[in-house]
Amino acid sequence: FDLNNIFINSDISLNNEIYAAPSFTHFCGTDRLGRDVCLRTLQGSTVALQIVFLAMFFSIGIGLPLGLLSGYFGGLIDKFLSLLMDTIFSIPVILLSVVMAFILGKGILNASFALCIVYSPQYFRLIRNQTILIKSETYVESAIISGAGILRIVFKYILPNVLTPLPILLTLNAADAVLVLGSLGFLGLGVPAEVPEWGSDLNLA
Repeated sequence: FDLNNIFINSDISLNNEIYAAPSFTHFCGTDRLGRDVCLRTLQGSTVALQIVFLAMFFSIGIGLPLGLLSGYFGGLIDKFLSLLMDTIFSIPVILLSVVMAFILGKGILNASFALCIVYSPQYFRLIRNQTILIKSETYVESAIISGAGILRIVFKYILPNVLTPLPILLTLNAADAVLVLGSLGFLGLGVPAEVPEWGSDLNLA
């Protein structure tokens, strides 16, 4: 049972099966090119999960270290990073993602980077605020007085405590990113046309 062959065959146009009704052969029918809608939907789900996972990974990779840096040191660094992230955060999600996707071009990695730019300010703000709160705790002040280095304080005392609320924000952003990715695909700015994707399939329908 070769699932890849079924997926490949689902993209082959069959003149006698164009716009076919749902049946045991094609559970959700076929599209205007004779491709199986159900199989393309399953393919699109794997692409969506891959892009969303990469986008959230990149977002945390940017927002987490910058949030720690801004919250711990404060001063001009904090003002500059906060101004930059607040500016990005103030732009509507769909508009910013469309602009970034247009600049970067089509592709799984490019779509992931486009979504990453959209969501990284949220992780930055969360980590920054948590770092400021934890930095004022007694055990952190005791570590500073005892002569602990910056890296030891950040990685041993601050980092484990700022990670607690991340799963909640990660879940909310992942769900929202699926909708944004679908919007990009609908506008033709997500992944290449040969890659099955929910937004592009909705546009063709």
